[in-house]
Amino acid sequence: MTLSSPQRSALADQVIAALRTQITSGEWPVGTRIPTEPELVEELGVARNTVREAVRALAHNGLLDIRQGSGTYVVATSELAGVMHRRFADADPRHVAEMRAALETSGARLAALRRTEQDMAQLDALLERRETAWESGDAERFVEADASLHLGVLNSSHNDVLTALYADLGEVMRDFLRLDIGEELHPESHMDHARLIEAIRAGDEEGAAREAASHTQEWRCGSRNSGDPQGTKARRSTKGRGRTGSPPRHS
Repeated sequence: MTLSSPQRSALADQVIAALRTQITSGEWPVGTRIPTEPELVEELGVARNTVREAVRALAHNGLLDIRQGSGTYVVATSELAGVMHRRFADADPRHVAEMRAALETSGARLAALRRTEQDMAQLDALLERRETAWESGDAERFVEADASLHLGVLNSSHNDVLTALYADLGEVMRDFLRLDIGEELHPESHMDHARLIEAIRAGDEEGAAREAASHTQEWRCGSRNSGDPQGTKARRSTKGRGRTGSPPRHS
């Protein structure tokens, strides 16, 4: 007897595409709990089994996380981002910081070379948003605003490959920044990013790269896990708790 490959229905593929669009467009940002199964059934006008199949497919691809008793959450903005998130969940924080330094330094240098007036307007807005988030004292809000500013710098590089790679690694870096910050923001740990933006505005390639490198250097030096060669012990033991000891300056 020859087994035939099971075929997913065209309707399920359409639902998968619709849900993926909500994620990739930013309508459902990372961390969002998506509508419940009954709500999706009503909104999409399809059977419960079709919705369930689509959600499971996106969970398998790493975009969604199904949490029993809590709901289904967006954990990545693309299939590659989902793979990256799973692959590097227990990576050595120093290695994550070094990877971030390589990407952000290159991105800042290219942004200073290629930025447009529209890019600068966007960077000014993102910088203001980051400062407002810091002043609010909301750690999660600050993490998201900080990540958005750094992605904005990469967008200003006009290197689609570099920007896509950085975006796909974004949730990995946000996870480590969340761990490093903890639940509270500390005044002494604030790092001004205005010099980075001004260097980009001035077309100062080396200055922009130097500012970006200094930010990631502070992050590397400030990691609570720098004494853990495997980079995992402290992550497991402190995840979800507030920070202890002297806080590093943040990104």
